[in-house]
Amino acid sequence: MRVFCASVATETNTFSPLRSDFSDFAESFYAPPGEHPETPTLCSAVFPALRRRARANPDITLIEGTATWAEPGGLVSAATWARLRDEVLDQLRAALPVDAVVLGLHGAMIAEGCVDCEGELIAAARRLAGPAAKIGVSFDPHSHLSAQRVENADIITVFKEFPHTDFVETGEACVDLTLRAVRGEIAPQISVFDVRMMDVLPTSIQPMRGFVDKIMGLEARGEILSGSVIHGFMAGDSPDLGAKIIVVTDGDAPRGQALARDLGMELFSFRGRTKPDFLPPAEALRRADTSQKTPVVVADVWDNPGGGAAGDSTILLREVLAQQLSGVAFGTIWDPMAVRLCFAAGEGATLDLRFGGKTSAHAGAPLDARVTVQRLQRQAVQSFGASVVPLGDCAVIRIGDLDIVLNTNRSQTFSPDLFTNLGIDIRQKRILVVKSTNHFHGAFAPVAGEILYASVDGPYPNDPTRTPYTRLTRALWPRVESPHAEEPA
Repeated sequence: MRVFCASVATETNTFSPLRSDFSDFAESFYAPPGEHPETPTLCSAVFPALRRRARANPDITLIEGTATWAEPGGLVSAATWARLRDEVLDQLRAALPVDAVVLGLHGAMIAEGCVDCEGELIAAARRLAGPAAKIGVSFDPHSHLSAQRVENADIITVFKEFPHTDFVETGEACVDLTLRAVRGEIAPQISVFDVRMMDVLPTSIQPMRGFVDKIMGLEARGEILSGSVIHGFMAGDSPDLGAKIIVVTDGDAPRGQALARDLGMELFSFRGRTKPDFLPPAEALRRADTSQKTPVVVADVWDNPGGGAAGDSTILLREVLAQQLSGVAFGTIWDPMAVRLCFAAGEGATLDLRFGGKTSAHAGAPLDARVTVQRLQRQAVQSFGASVVPLGDCAVIRIGDLDIVLNTNRSQTFSPDLFTNLGIDIRQKRILVVKSTNHFHGAFAPVAGEILYASVDGPYPNDPTRTPYTRLTRALWPRVESPHAEEPA
């Protein structure tokens, strides 16, 4: 059995002032064939999963292609997309004939001239591999599920959890089902239901917690091979925007379609009541300051580099300073130039520093302050489950007893070790401010006394009723109150 695998992934915020090119992939993660590390990345967990299968089964010949990931950002340049697409397709062409193609993708990449990058890649892989080969794909739920993807894949698995704590399990499931399909043990049929909804759907709280548990129960009992929820990515101008249900059955498409519809309408019934309380910034910080359950984690949910925002907004930080809060650690502000100045000054130096607020008119003005350089770290990292996430060169600066992490590689906050790896003792802090919508939750919940979500309007298009989509032609809640009663435009 000859199996080819590759991974090309990023999440494109088409409304972001940023632009993405090959340097963003090289900076975040780029592994040529055979050089993928033993640890998985968010979208490349299929690599270590396939390696384990190949070591245990001499009948599997694994041919590895490129694996690469760019931190979510703005539109991908046409040249970068063509380079990465052709690189993987040339590798697949050289590997032919193959029995299976396994792709670790994100699902929300949009490039100049290509609104459905993943669909284009999967369709091209199908043409090369032929109709008999099995194609398995794993996606992030914050993606756009097109018909082109469904028509050309045999297996689709999606992270069930948000935060995405199950990305390794999702890669394992994709590999397992694809290999079983090659061996003829299963005859997978993919059924999809369009929920026609765009909402924030964290699985760390109800009702999504119970909904995901229900789907996992269907899998555990063998009623379906796989069930997934595409949440959609509201910052991507895609014709396939919005939530969809995927059900993979063993040769029973009618049952799969009926079940996908039932699950989809149940999900639709949750609309407007799935996300946690999003508080105005000043209120979130006042509540954190008076809380007796320390440390309080305050999430800046919209200036989230994981959603393609720059991560250099100063709005919440200015509120911390305005309220004169004590015992605060703030992570992070993306500012490569400020980091460079701190390295030039050296640890222990005190200097006047301008930082943050450089990329958007909606993210607050740069902040000018007298700071002390507490810590400098080359090539700092944080963890996200089994994955290691690069932060680039980092500087910890202090204003009073406020510690601020400045980084050179954009990244949302995933883990408390973002702070502890840089010498910040979170046990001595009353408030931890992080930039993340929900991925921080899994690692911070065990150490947090309380978690609050601050909604800073500006850096991210967070209201689908006001976002100027140009490609959306379907009725979608909340833009339309009853989208299932509406005819497509």
